[in-house]
Amino acid sequence: MTEILDKPRQEVLKLYGNRLRLRVCGLYREGDRLLMVRHRGIGPTDTFWCPPGGGPQFGEAAHEALVREFAEETGLKIAVGDLLFVNEFMQPPLHALELFFDVKNLGGSIHQGFDPEMGADEQIIQDVQMMHFEEIKAYPPEEVHTLFQRCESLDDVFRLSGYLH
Repeated sequence: MTEILDKPRQEVLKLYGNRLRLRVCGLYREGDRLLMVRHRGIGPTDTFWCPPGGGPQFGEAAHEALVREFAEETGLKIAVGDLLFVNEFMQPPLHALELFFDVKNLGGSIHQGFDPEMGADEQIIQDVQMMHFEEIKAYPPEEVHTLFQRCESLDDVFRLSGYLH
């Protein structure tokens, strides 16, 4: 069992560890629920919930990368709205500057996607769900993105601004 868990963690470290990474992330809301993706291979408990997103490829604009990442991870076709805030994610050996955008759904259906940078047996995306804020906050802090520690409601998430560290 440990080997199954360690393979994704090793792949995450190989691809993203010990270097600064740029990520684009989208906040998609339906009423009082937020779209979240559960990853393995990140954090001490091997469960990590965060909004969808990923790294732009060289020559790819941030909004184009976010559209691609949403399609890959969640099955949704989106329109990218305003830049809401920048977050510095630091959980050594992972370090990322994250650009968070408001996004709107243009179509598609939500389903668990994939990470094309990972092999079939190394996939880290474990689940994709629309979650109530209370569900997100019910997880231990190390199992959800740090931005949720700054918020007491879903509305607070969309009021975040500036540079967060």
